[in-house]
Amino acid sequence: MSKKIVAINAGPRKGWNTDTLIDEAVRGAEEAGAEVQKFDLYRLERFTGCVSCFGCKKERHKGHCIVKDGLTPVLDAIREADGLIIGSPNYLGEMTAAFRSLYERLIFQYLTYNIGNPCCNERLIPVLLIMTSNAQDTAYSGLLQNYRRTLTNFVGPTEVLVSGNTLQLRDYSKTDWQWTMFDPEAKQKRHDTIFPEECRKAYLAGAELAWQAQA
Repeated sequence: MSKKIVAINAGPRKGWNTDTLIDEAVRGAEEAGAEVQKFDLYRLERFTGCVSCFGCKKERHKGHCIVKDGLTPVLDAIREADGLIIGSPNYLGEMTAAFRSLYERLIFQYLTYNIGNPCCNERLIPVLLIMTSNAQDTAYSGLLQNYRRTLTNFVGPTEVLVSGNTLQLRDYSKTDWQWTMFDPEAKQKRHDTIFPEECRKAYLAGAELAWQAQA
């Protein structure tokens, strides 16, 4: 029986950097024999982050977020999955608001506030976390370390893939925004030479995730 992987795009731009890397990871997972279900958070029904109702702390709902909205099928799918791929662009030094909403709901449902057993998730799965940014690859190492640590503790062993200095527009010269902070030629060159290598890394990471799920 093939293993089930959930892939989540927490960025709003279809077909761009984050979505492309996720799709490459999905392709790697599928070609390694996994079955993948993909969600685009910005195309779901309306949802929120954690509302601090503490319903997931009650014994009959332990480990299950009880809020019903657009994230409910995503959380249900992750609960039944054998692996998780999730990607987000970096906006203003953080992941997107959609990512944060899912992250809050995903992690908090497993948090017990019990020193001896802080996590009630007994079914840990491998995770691939992808982040893209127009800043350099190394700009957010502390942020990613925190996400990696928390995801590892509450969801499962997490690997991180970062793509920095990304191309934001097809042609910077066709706008009147005067984005003088960027070098369009350098960005295009990086996109043409480095980004394909990152796509290959995403593909291999997706395949590795599927193999871990099947181990």
